Order: sequence, then structure tokens, then C-alpha cells
Amino acid sequence: MGSPEFAVPSLKALVERYDVVGVVTQPDRPAGRGQVLTPPAVKRVALGYNLPIIQPVKLRLPEAFEQVALWAPDLIVVAAYGQILKPNVLDLPRCGCINVHASLLPRWRGAAPIQAAILHGDPITGVTIMKMDPGMDTGPILSQRPVQILSEDTAASLSPRLSLAGADLLVDTLPAFLEGKIQVQLQDPNQATYAPMLKKEHARLDFSQPAGLLARQVRAYSPWPGTHTLWQNQILKVLKARASYAIVLPPGQTGTFEGLPAVGTSCGVLVLEEVQPAGKKPLHGQNFLQGARGWGKGPV
Repeated sequence: MGSPEFAVPSLKALVERYDVVGVVTQPDRPAGRGQVLTPPAVKRVALGYNLPIIQPVKLRLPEAFEQVALWAPDLIVVAAYGQILKPNVLDLPRCGCINVHASLLPRWRGAAPIQAAILHGDPITGVTIMKMDPGMDTGPILSQRPVQILSEDTAASLSPRLSLAGADLLVDTLPAFLEGKIQVQLQDPNQATYAPMLKKEHARLDFSQPAGLLARQVRAYSPWPGTHTLWQNQILKVLKARASYAIVLPPGQTGTFEGLPAVGTSCGVLVLEEVQPAGKKPLHGQNFLQGARGWGKGPV
């Protein structure tokens, strides 16, 4: 059970080593400017292997459960599927359900652990193989592997490294797990943190926050939901930015620093290295300034 690119290496690793009896993934959805109906990445790969596929709108629908039950799986592996498994599904396989989760649990339980780790400035994240229970990423830990977060990492650059680490750890863990030789580690709920599902409204930059946090927000939310501010009553997407403490501007005030557009925050300035004005292509900050009349004369 999986949907986005993150889940693809785990599926490929399983196909090479085990009998995959079926794939459950999200429905095809409109994507891109043309809103073309697009299959999940897992579906594209599963079709290449000629694997049986179902795409239920809701896994809790009786017909979806009946199909999974017909496959009679010994084990269900979940990687970024995108739906919560009900107890009837969790209890179906002889060996239960395990999850490939993109954090070092119990830190960053929830839907957006990669983005949360970058946003909060974690130096290290990782992957966890977990035995699933009815809670939100609360099940016992089977194995973990750390992955360093680089200073320039975005969600787009960190996710592939975590997905490969997760697939490697999955196939390293499965033999001992299936033989009942793993001593599980219970999670400490007192150490738990949560990474809620991201929404479009999270993209707005709030310049009453410090510049360091805003720079991490730009990286964490790339490519989705992205980050933006308003400039001359139109959305200005911020594609790449960094914090600087060499100058001071009032929060929200526009200015320049080293030939680049900058905006004041509660601590430091956010230097805009790459932006995209409404209806235009991405621009380097210097090129944006050449046509940005009024920049530096007022707030965003």
C-alpha cells in the first residue's frame, strides 16, 4: 500500500525478493496546469510489473476490503499510502501490517514528517520500520536508520534519500521479522511530536516570525505547498531564500541586501534568492529587482 514517489523504492525492493500479491494505491487525480488525470507513482511502477492494482476512494469501503482479503496476504507493507487502515485491515494478514515511516519515531508522527524535520531545524532525521496499530504512527518500532539533513535540503531533495534508506531498511528488517526474531521497541509517548497534513494556507510567509524559521519554511515546503508573500496585491512565490543578520529592517519592510531583494522579519532579514511573480517564470532575485518598481519603499 503506497502512492507517491517515496513508496516506489520499497515496492521495487519487495518485488525483487517476495511474491507481491497486490497493490493498493490512491485514485488517479488531476495534476498540473492542464489538470490532466494522473496516476500515482506506485501505480505506474506496479503496471510495469503486471501486478494486480486497486485504487479505492476509501479503503474502508466493503468492496476494497473484500479484494484485499481475496489476495490473502501474509503481510501488508505500507509506505506513504495516504489513508488510515482500520482494524479489520490491520488484523487481516497473518504477520500484520508494517509501515515505512520517514522519521525517527516517536519524533514526527503524522502526515508530513519530512517537511516538519526541515522546518524545525533538525540536523538528523531518518526512517523507521514500525508494526502498525490503530493509532497514528504509534506502533512498536522494528528498526530505524538515521539520515543527515543537509543545510540546503528541501523536502524535494531529502525525500528521495529517505525513500531509498527506507527501502533498504525494509528488506534488511523483513527476514528477521517474518521469523519472529525481532525484539520490538515500544515508543515513548512523552517524546512524541506531530507533523500535521500540510495545506495551501501554510504557504503564506509571516514576517513577524524570525528569518531563520522563514528560510527553513521555504526549504521545507518546496515543492508543495510552496511559500509566497503578497507584492503589489499579487502573489509573489518565494522559491529560494536565506536568512541574514547583517542588516535590520522592520518586519515586512522591503529592502535589498547584496544586490538581492530582502524583507525584514522579527529577527534578521529574509533574502530572496529566487522568486516567481504572478503569471511569470521564476527569476533570480537580482533580475526581479530590475523590474520591481517600488521595492524597498514600503512593506510587502
